[in-house]
Amino acid sequence: MTASILIVDDEAAIRSSLSRHYRLKGYDVDTAENGRAALENLAVTPRQVVISDIMMPEMNGIELLRRIRREYPMTRVIIITGYVTLENALACLRNNADTCIFKPLGDLAELDEAVAAAVAYLAHWKRKLAELRGMKPEGERT
Repeated sequence: MTASILIVDDEAAIRSSLSRHYRLKGYDVDTAENGRAALENLAVTPRQVVISDIMMPEMNGIELLRRIRREYPMTRVIIITGYVTLENALACLRNNADTCIFKPLGDLAELDEAVAAAVAYLAHWKRKLAELRGMKPEGERT
């Protein structure tokens, strides 16, 4: 399963670096500079994974997370932040982020693991749904 990733960060250098990294790993990648632009992107093109910063203009990452959970519940959301506070960590937890990773990102190993886990989670449910579609309805005789 080739996953599609949306990278959301107001810092162009981070968007560019992460985009390049995940394209080289074989992912389909797009970027957005804030939460509002991310929602516009998601409305046009479904994404399996969103990697989002918290502190951004127009719509922050926590509000984006809330909206994604409500409007795109199968999309996995990984939060990255340089504003390491208990409040931000709890907001991620309360809004069901897949994980929260603190900047600076360093060697990207933790982020790579989070993306791989998100993709594996979706692949698992895709297999389960395919299995379910192949089953006969309860009570149906052969």
